[in-house]
Amino acid sequence: MKRALVLGLLFAAGAVSIGIAAVQQPQAPPVVEVEKLKDNLFVLKGGGGNTGVFITSNGVVVVDAKNPGWGKPILDKIRTLTDKPVTTLINTHTHGDHVSGNVEFPATVDIVVHENTKTNLAKMIPNSSADNQQVPAATIFQANNGKGLPKRTFKDKMTIGSGNDRVELYYFGRGHTDGDAFVLFPSLRILHAGDIFSGKNIPLLDANNGGSAMAIADTLQKARDGIRNVDSIITGHSTQMTVADLTEYIAFNREFLADMRAAKQAGKSVDEVTASWKIPAKYAGYATPPANRLKNNVQLAYKEIR
Repeated sequence: MKRALVLGLLFAAGAVSIGIAAVQQPQAPPVVEVEKLKDNLFVLKGGGGNTGVFITSNGVVVVDAKNPGWGKPILDKIRTLTDKPVTTLINTHTHGDHVSGNVEFPATVDIVVHENTKTNLAKMIPNSSADNQQVPAATIFQANNGKGLPKRTFKDKMTIGSGNDRVELYYFGRGHTDGDAFVLFPSLRILHAGDIFSGKNIPLLDANNGGSAMAIADTLQKARDGIRNVDSIITGHSTQMTVADLTEYIAFNREFLADMRAAKQAGKSVDEVTASWKIPAKYAGYATPPANRLKNNVQLAYKEIR
């Protein structure tokens, strides 16, 4: 028994030492991948949502700042692309994988968001979709004494700069959240859509921050109809898409809502629909959703359908 006790203590000590070693083991530095779209427009990938970098005649406009700890790597990578200063940071919405890097940007940078996103950033509410529970962005900013919070907001449309440096911000309604901003670079005919069009997948609908299964297709349609002269779309987490891809994505979201309406009318439960619903074959290449994201969206649709 005494021998067993000694062995147990040795094993416990070894486990503790292994745990300490694992904690102390240095993490690999963030790697920011660069994709050049135009001579003055780049997409930085890794560490969260896709970051847009637009180099103007007087400075750099950045769209989205990724996860905690990725602000400095973004700025370091931008310095390899241009010696111009970052002047503006636009956040497409409130989620931590798009805004947390804000706190590492210089205090001189003008941070711009939709007015609803500013409200959401002040709340201690995590993303409601269970497959992507993030630390509420508000905690990031509180820990940094408010650094990185937005300085300016817009309601429906805002213009920054002029001529070839012009950037246009649009808001069309609820979808992924209730503050999703579309960012257009008119001279390049490229649109940054953020996570309201994150890629060919089931959208992440964050009801806690105003997301809506009922509204997302209509909101996307308004963007499709209201923003002209677009050749390419930077998605929130995937590759660049076309307007035709966006049109298909609108139809996909409409069909999902129609399926939910029919299922609810037929008396099916949320769990039954979650277990049985499949992406229609005609939407080739759409990612199979995590079950908890699908359940989240089914629940939200059921709640909104009257």
